[in-house]
Amino acid sequence: MRDKLVMGALLLTLVTMTSTAVAAPSGSFGWLGQLGSHRTLVLPATADHSPVITLGTAVDLTTGQTVDGYAIVHYAKGGNGGGKPGSGGGYALMGAKWKTVEPWLLNPVNTGGLPYDPPGGFGNNNSTPGSSFAFWNTSYDIDKWEDAADGVMGNGSGTDILGDGTETFSTLTADLVAPDGLNEVYFADVSESGAIAVTIVWGIFSGPPQNRQLVEWDQVYDDVDYDWSTFGEASKMDFENIATHELGHSVGLADLYSPADLEQTMYGYADFGETKKQTLESGDIAGTDKLY
Repeated sequence: MRDKLVMGALLLTLVTMTSTAVAAPSGSFGWLGQLGSHRTLVLPATADHSPVITLGTAVDLTTGQTVDGYAIVHYAKGGNGGGKPGSGGGYALMGAKWKTVEPWLLNPVNTGGLPYDPPGGFGNNNSTPGSSFAFWNTSYDIDKWEDAADGVMGNGSGTDILGDGTETFSTLTADLVAPDGLNEVYFADVSESGAIAVTIVWGIFSGPPQNRQLVEWDQVYDDVDYDWSTFGEASKMDFENIATHELGHSVGLADLYSPADLEQTMYGYADFGETKKQTLESGDIAGTDKLY
């Protein structure tokens, strides 16, 4: 994918992925915008600006088990989010955890300003596969949660929870109807106003605790309503801040909305330029330790 190609071959490659190749950030690679419209994640009409949307029951193709799905919407501070899931007190669990380790995929193409290398190797601040900011930062953020699994940060001990990732330019699709066996991360427009990002989880959340488990997670970051930053710019959403929070859902933690939990990473709202969710706090660590 990184070999030097003639322009004709490059355009042919990009046309085959029109649902993920979109207009590049201002000042870089505007030619991508000529190759197709932006994708949109359309949440169910029942969402009604709720922070947790029930997706129903489906069969996990990997295990044959009956599983339930939820879309967890991360709203901007002062946005349209309603409802208040989570119990406060430092952390709240969704009722299930990972019992197997699965790989994940990330498509870094975005219109929100995060650097990435398009297919063909034109180079957008990167030069090697897997070096896009979104990819390596997601890997870094996953490491935080896995480090917290023993209740102590920075001691060199932890648990492999979410597995290894791969950067891809293939079309990825968040699964709102049934799990498809892939854990996928990408950028798109999100239909719900005020939504910064959405994490979708499928699993068994009821019944005997020993039988509860997560089987799939997907994430979509809105790069139409929000610009994204790598260092907490005041008018943008900081990717590490938002991704660290979203990955808390991927490992099994719910949102918090109590004023006492305002400084926890799993607090349910975020703001422009915010960076405090880049690090895990006492409740985030305790919740992960409780699960794993």
